[in-house]
Amino acid sequence: TVRLVESGGGSVQAGGSLRLSCVGSESIRTMAWFRQAPGKEREWVARIVMGDDASEYYADSVKGRFTISQDKASNTAYLLLNNLTPEDTAMYYCAATDVYLLGGVALREDDRYKYWGQGTQITVSS
Repeated sequence: TVRLVESGGGSVQAGGSLRLSCVGSESIRTMAWFRQAPGKEREWVARIVMGDDASEYYADSVKGRFTISQDKASNTAYLLLNNLTPEDTAMYYCAATDVYLLGGVALREDDRYKYWGQGTQITVSS
């Protein structure tokens, strides 16, 4: 089985930035980030299809502020979070699968991922 190792969460003031990392394995083809705020359902944030011609997808709520990227050599996906607001406060989870997930977000996007990280907390204060 694949173990995903996340890092990079923390506390930041509104307007600040953070970068999350998620290390997977060579077999991974798609990585994504989800988040879950207290009392809310888990929400898909961004997805990257790994490869020389990586494809990236974003939820409308983060488009233009968050950037997902990859380092193929280390099987790592990153999520750069800029211009953070208190509404971004949540536990952030890395997810991955060994298939290519191209195209728009699915109704049950989280069902498409086989592997999950332990989560890393981001807290944004106003």
